[in-house]
Amino acid sequence: GPRPGGDGPAPSRGRACATDAGGALHRAPADPRGVALIGSEQRARDGKLTRAQRRALALLGLPTFGLALAATIVTTYLPVLLAEVAGPALIGALIGTEGLLAIFLPVLIGSWSDRVDTRFGRRMPFLLAGAPLAVVALILMPLFGSLLAIALLLFCFFIGYFTYYAPYRALYPDLVSDDLRGRSQSFQATWRSAGLGLALVGGGVLLGIWRPLPFLIAAVVLSVVTVVFFLGVEEPPAAEEDGQGAQGLRASLERVRSLVRDQPALRWFMVANALWELSIAALKTFAVLYITVGLGRSAGFASAVLAFVAVAVLAAAVTGGKLADRFGHLRVVRTTLWVYGLGSLLFLFTSSLWVVPAVFGVAFAAGILLTLPYSLMMGLMPSESHGAAAGLYGFSRGAGVVLGPVLAGVAIELTQPVFQATQGYASVFGVVSAVILLSIPFVRRIDSEAVEGAAA
Repeated sequence: GPRPGGDGPAPSRGRACATDAGGALHRAPADPRGVALIGSEQRARDGKLTRAQRRALALLGLPTFGLALAATIVTTYLPVLLAEVAGPALIGALIGTEGLLAIFLPVLIGSWSDRVDTRFGRRMPFLLAGAPLAVVALILMPLFGSLLAIALLLFCFFIGYFTYYAPYRALYPDLVSDDLRGRSQSFQATWRSAGLGLALVGGGVLLGIWRPLPFLIAAVVLSVVTVVFFLGVEEPPAAEEDGQGAQGLRASLERVRSLVRDQPALRWFMVANALWELSIAALKTFAVLYITVGLGRSAGFASAVLAFVAVAVLAAAVTGGKLADRFGHLRVVRTTLWVYGLGSLLFLFTSSLWVVPAVFGVAFAAGILLTLPYSLMMGLMPSESHGAAAGLYGFSRGAGVVLGPVLAGVAIELTQPVFQATQGYASVFGVVSAVILLSIPFVRRIDSEAVEGAAA
């Protein structure tokens, strides 16, 4: 039957997962409705989350806090250290390896995690392998003054990060039922916002005390959350139809190719998600420059605006999942795209302070698109390919992260004569509006595919 919210049929997911009184996740008897965090006897009649569900979703999202904290420390404060041995272009190229690795590594690792079966589960071994690699790189990066050494350690960090990332994301469709998937992503987005905010606010202070300190704290946090997660979560065993054993690289790539070929709705989602990530990456790269250079405002004013934006994004993280679970993911996303796409045009055509209140609405919409895409994709994943699908999500995200700053930068250069008042920086919002509105037809194709699946 159709999933709650009308987003199409729920895929079969084999085992169920339950929470004990302490909120730990573990295997439960098979549930024909799919994998659930807790049994139906524990569900609140009014649809609200029970205490056990809240604990379980908080635990499931915990690694996101460590990953977000570590990645933000590296991408924000490592350039400060690199500035002593490299120029801006080289620094940008080194930090940009994140997006390049995100294009292909999650696909390979995620697909691989579908094909292994160990006593620790399918996904957990990759978390246990990726975390130490990232942690060691975090500890050593600020201790070396050599550009080559730092570059190699940065590469190792991102290898560890993405080895961890895709299998961890695959645990969500493994463990979360359809009626909780929106709220599960709200919990995760809240953890992500907490890690991001703590890194941005506290990282600079820690860097001033002792330069390796923010990196060491990020390493400790990532280690602790991984251990807590490992002890608190027991993966459901692979369904019998999924137990194909370990396979080689060629077989994994063939599985990914088949997944893209046979799942049209997944293809449309990947295109749309890449466009959404492109818009976010463009804004993250040039928002401060738009305010300080384009508008001629102070760094303090920019900080105040970004704090306002952070509040809106956090509000979206908290409420987005609830809205999606109640009204349907596609309905919420479609509405969000119109608000985000058309609202961005305000900043393209005017720099007056009267549009400042609109910042909250546009930032809230952007926050929804940071919260719900993976939740939406969870409903499109075949049960036997959660890892490969999670990798494809990383691929689409990486493509947007790479393209966003490039397209926005080119637009700024080309439109300086047109938007002289902001030295061309207003054109960033033109790029954002264009790609967001362009994504709407692809989202509509996802909707039609879901309806056809339900009808079948």
